Formats: sequence, structure tokens, C-alpha cells
Amino acid sequence: MFDAVLIEKYDIGQEAGLGRVDTAQLPPGDVLVDVAWSTLNYKDALAITGASPVVRSFPMVPGIDFAGVVAESSHSGFKPGDRVVLNGWGVGERHWGGLAARARVSGDWLVPLPEGVSLRNAMAIGTAGYTAMLCVMALERNGVLPDSGEVVVTGAAGGVGSIATMLLTARGYTVAAVTGRMVEADYLTGLGAKTIVDRAEFTQAGRPLAKERWAGAIDVAGGVVLANVLASMRYRGVVAACGLASGMELPTTVAPFILRGVTLVGIDSVMCPKSERLAAWQRLAEELDMEKLDAMTTEVQLAEVVAVAPRFLEGEVRGRILVSVNPELS
Repeated sequence: MFDAVLIEKYDIGQEAGLGRVDTAQLPPGDVLVDVAWSTLNYKDALAITGASPVVRSFPMVPGIDFAGVVAESSHSGFKPGDRVVLNGWGVGERHWGGLAARARVSGDWLVPLPEGVSLRNAMAIGTAGYTAMLCVMALERNGVLPDSGEVVVTGAAGGVGSIATMLLTARGYTVAAVTGRMVEADYLTGLGAKTIVDRAEFTQAGRPLAKERWAGAIDVAGGVVLANVLASMRYRGVVAACGLASGMELPTTVAPFILRGVTLVGIDSVMCPKSERLAAWQRLAEELDMEKLDAMTTEVQLAEVVAVAPRFLEGEVRGRILVSVNPELS
């Protein structure tokens, strides 16, 4: 038996809490992992609070990512003792996830942890950092280079935004960080942002085209924020969109695309092909400042997860929230 966060469905709604689970209850999979660390992400908060219908079946163990050590494997790519990380693949939504001391999953979903990255650091990076790297790679692939001009990052004080700011700065980009919490200005400057922009500039409906400002953008917000970012892109600017913190809708026009040649690139971290996953994790191992990463990480215990999750929906989370599950495995 081991501890797990469990979301149960009742006639009056759903409820999340800490429970006990037997290994035999875990869903099918060819790799059993002893989970060392997991994290809390925005999607986890939606699942735990029930604020959005993220969970597709009940009971469910939430947690869209984890890092741990293989305990048992019938998959040709992994053996007991291997250090692994998982992001996405419907884990924590359709398949029991990482907010538990053990997880049984398909080996095809796992990535071997790069040398030099501890299990703890792997989850300090987590899906947020992995997604941030996918965004940076998308900008590069579409021709946005450090000398192209300023890159704007929305939701910059959150997990994806914080790590995106760090990664871009390390590669020589000039970063403008957008936040709704201007008290975080010093924090964002410490991550490397050159300009701090109040989110209020992006939250009201704007013109189809605004003054050209950004060569590139990483957007976690969606909604009217993304619409205003698109309207402010330079000619042939590129936007990597990976989130919906401000809404699913996109109230924009075709003007940025047909008059300025703007490219909108969708970033999906859930079903991303393994080759890109491997490349992203290798680059994270090589490029991310682990000391800065540690400084922007808050650690909580598994028993605290349900109480902490609502903070995401209230806009109170800075950086990364790391969940200690079996830290002795590190």
C-alpha cells in the first residue's frame, strides 16, 4: 500500500483527498515506477478543484508528470533502476498520474533522464519547463533568433513563463516579461527579463493591428491576451502558444497573418513525438541554470497538494511547485 492523491466522483460532484492505494489497483502498463517527485501544474489544479472537466474517468490519481526509478519493466527500453521522467500522454486525466508513490504506465511514454539532472531537478523543470523548451525550439525553428528583436513572454511569473524567460535570456534573447503582478518585477528581472510589462495592457479588446513591437512571443494565456500579442507582432513575427490561462477563445482577425505574415505555432506537450521530447530534455540538461531553477521552486508534501492546488486558479503561484513523494529515491 502507498499514498496517493485520489479524485472521487459522487452524485453531488467530485472530491479530492489523500488516500491509500495498492499496487494491484494501478492501471495496466509495462513499466512500474517508484515515483520520487511530482509537481503541481495548472492542469492539475483544474483537475483537483473540479474547476474544469479535466478528469475523464474516476477514481483518478492526478499529476501530469513525475520523475522516478523503474521498479519493474517488461518494456525493452527500460530496466529496474533506470531513472525516468514522464510528461503528458493523458496521465492524470485518463490514466492514473504522478501524485502517488507508484505509477504503472506504458514505457513508450517515458523518457530516460539525461545525465547530470537529478530526479528532483527533473520535476523542478517538470512539464512547465519542458513546455517552455518546446516553445523556444519552435521560435528557433521558425527563424526567431537573438538578433531578431525582443521576445515577449506572457504569464512570465508562472512556471512556463519563468523558465522560458531563463532559457531565452541564456541564449541571448532580449525578453519582455508580462505579468499581472507587478510586485514580481524584481523576481522577473532576476530571471533575465529586460522589460516588465503590466498585463493590463493586454486584457482589453484592442485593434486588429497595433504598433509592431515583438519579433517573437511565448504565450500561456490565450484569449484576449493572445489576440493583443498577435496584433503587436513585427512583420513575420512568430508566436508559440501553449496555454489558456485567460480563456479558450481567440478574439482576433486575419490581419496579423495576411498583412504582417505572422506565424502562430501551437505547442502541445501531451502527445509530442518522442524525438522532440528527447531533444527538449537534453537541451534542458545543458542550458538551464539549475541554481536559478532551485531558487524559483517551492516544495510541498503530497499531503498538502489538495490545499495548495486552488492557488493556481487564484493567480498566486510564482515559479514552480515541487511535490515531494519519495525524496529518498533521489
